[in-house]
Amino acid sequence: MKPAKRVDSIDLSGIRKMFDMVGENSINLALGEPDFNTPLHIREAVKEALDEGFTHYTGNMGIIELREAISHKLENENRIETSPESIIVTTGASGALYSSTNALIEEKDEVIIPDPGFVAYDACVKISGGKSVPVHLQDENDFRMMPEDVLELITPYTKAIIMNSPGNPTGGVLKKDDVKGLADIADDHNLILISDEIYEKIIYGKKHYSPARYSDNVITINGFSKTYAMTGFRIGYLAAPPELTEEILKVHQYTVTCATSLSQKAALAALEGPQDEVFKMVGEFERRRNLVLERLRDMGIKCNQPQGAFYVFPSIENPEKLVLEALKKDVVLVPGNSFGKYGDRHFRISYAASYQDLEKAMDRLESLDL
Repeated sequence: MKPAKRVDSIDLSGIRKMFDMVGENSINLALGEPDFNTPLHIREAVKEALDEGFTHYTGNMGIIELREAISHKLENENRIETSPESIIVTTGASGALYSSTNALIEEKDEVIIPDPGFVAYDACVKISGGKSVPVHLQDENDFRMMPEDVLELITPYTKAIIMNSPGNPTGGVLKKDDVKGLADIADDHNLILISDEIYEKIIYGKKHYSPARYSDNVITINGFSKTYAMTGFRIGYLAAPPELTEEILKVHQYTVTCATSLSQKAALAALEGPQDEVFKMVGEFERRRNLVLERLRDMGIKCNQPQGAFYVFPSIENPEKLVLEALKKDVVLVPGNSFGKYGDRHFRISYAASYQDLEKAMDRLESLDL
């Protein structure tokens, strides 16, 4: 029996393949998951909800208290005018991405995606029946998605653009002019701009800008996994133009029905509770980033200084060899071509590991004969 062509055309995540190679003594620098505990007040909110028996279906769009809190957050922090009726609570930001692409994209539609970029972008476009068109994010531009490069790729078949800032796997952060330029392109060509903002709060010395501040043709995707170390809760959200919300809801409804009830209570506590742990975590990530950058440069490995997320994306002549040799030293990395064809000659390090483990990993990499 043959699988559907649109599924047969995609590969399993290269990140997960590397993760499966983790041994008992390995230092895993492959997976994008904060090593911090979920803040206590969020865990306590889950216990309370469980004790109260909040274990049943919620409305398809999510509980109203959470959607109101998300709307308030978007208006006050991102300067996005929205309402709870335009917000859908999803199973992680990945669920928001899947529902959005499948509601919008059909056969022959083209979607411009960042390359190197998160592995799910290409997969979700292909599963929806569309065609991914990669835009080259270049080292010399700090891996920013440049509006002029995007403009060159637009054809009569272009339906949407996916952007990601701060970016995975590069840690690149778009400037205000970049974001406004992409929003203008969406307006001028009647395209939907899907903005993945999952690393929004993990940013160093820069400011985050949401394109929905400048255009109504934007679906904003975000979640709680990275900012609040809540990866296992699988809880995210999207804010869409009113005319698209119901269409996206159809996909969401028939895929997952609703996000997990307990996770929604956890997300509400995350938004409404103290943010001290977030600031501490981001400060520690910056300290780890500086360690990794310094050690890589001491080894003679070129690497841009990322301004967000928790990844570095160094360039090297033969990254596949380095990744394999690193595995022999029990250090798990990800080759750059896992993130698209323009990721070639790079590899990704996730510094979402303890400072001590990062020091050990850098010592092991330094011992390699490359």
